[in-house]
Parts: sequence; structure tokens; C-alpha cells
Amino acid sequence: MSVQERKERERADRERLIVATARELAEQQGWDAVTTRRLAERIEYSQPVLYSHFRGKREIIGAVALQGAAEMAAAVRAAASAADGPRTRVTALARAYLDFAEHNPAVYDAMFQLDGGLAFAREDTPEPLKDAFAALLESLGEVAGEGVHPALFTEVFWAALHGLATLTRAGRLPPGEAERRTELLVDRLAVL
Repeated sequence: MSVQERKERERADRERLIVATARELAEQQGWDAVTTRRLAERIEYSQPVLYSHFRGKREIIGAVALQGAAEMAAAVRAAASAADGPRTRVTALARAYLDFAEHNPAVYDAMFQLDGGLAFAREDTPEPLKDAFAALLESLGEVAGEGVHPALFTEVFWAALHGLATLTRAGRLPPGEAERRTELLVDRLAVL
């Protein structure tokens, strides 16, 4: 391995450490606790080293969001591929999405609530975000209904899932009805 290759590998390792540490700190204490100073202390590098990877917290949030999008896409695809038939696929997709949001609240916030400097629904949208949408579209497109554009249907279904995830987490919906809400969403929106 050349010196240059070793330096690139070390740089990539440091970047992964920064993102993992930010994510861990955000999940434990919230995003307000994530500062470049605290990150530098936790990873045992100076702040200038941290700034050589990310210009600030906004870019770190963006990196966590991209990582989360890839993880969510994988979870949704795994759940949908394990199901048989359109109805069970869509139900499995909805459950996987809501489970991801529930079990990764700081990552979900980075993806959809905080400013990570990422473009959504544009030409310059990063690939992991496009792929996360594609993971939803793969199963939802088949249940959009006649005359309904699959991507538009996916946006509406996604918005409903996001609303359920956000309202549930905020304690705005009565507990104990999550399964019935998921079933209602699938029954009323999807053409099965």
C-alpha cells in the first residue's frame, strides 16, 4: 500500500468516526449536544482536523442523513422483498419505514427535519436520497391505481408515513393504535 493510499484510508476512517460519533451523540442527547468542540473531544482529534473533513455541523448532519437514507432504503427493500403480494409488500414497507423512524430518531431528524444542506427532489439530489425514494417507489408504484402517476402516489404515501412518524414521536397521536393506522393507510390509499 502506498503512502497516499494509507492517508486516504486514514482520512476515510476519520470521517466515518466523526459521523458515527455525531450520530451516537445525537441519539443519546439530541442534536443540540452535537458541537464541533464536543465531537473533537470525543474522537480525540483537534477541531481543525474535524474541519478538514466537514465545514461544520450542517455538513455533518448531511452526512448522517445520507447514511440514514441508505439504511432506510435497505430496511424498506428487505421488508418488502420478504413479503408476498402487493398488500403485504406495502404493509411491510410502511411498518419498516415507521420502525426506522422510531428506532433512529436523531437520524430521522437529520434526514427530514434539520438542515443538512442536501437538495431534495431536484436534479442535484444526492444518490442515497434518490435511492431511498426509489425503494419506496418500487413497491408503491404497483398500487398507485389506474391513471395515477406512480411517483406522485409515492410522494403522497410517503408524506402520510412521515406524518404518522412525526406525530407519533411527538406524542400527538394516542398510543396503541399504530398497527390500525398502518392498516388504514394501506387500505385507503393503495389500490390493491
